[in-house]
Amino acid sequence: MKLSAPTQPVFIISLVLAVIGVLPLLGVAIPIGISAVWALALAYVVLFLGVILKNF
Repeated sequence: MKLSAPTQPVFIISLVLAVIGVLPLLGVAIPIGISAVWALALAYVVLFLGVILKNF
């Protein structure tokens, strides 16, 4: 299996989701309906798919 670097939009989406997941752990309240754990998990899934799939 050949891995590839994620595209820039995939990386940015993953980074934004990770920041959204970390902010509540630092005490910053954000008005969205997703828990911090799910935001972090989704960030890693998006990044994982960006690395595994060639044109994701």
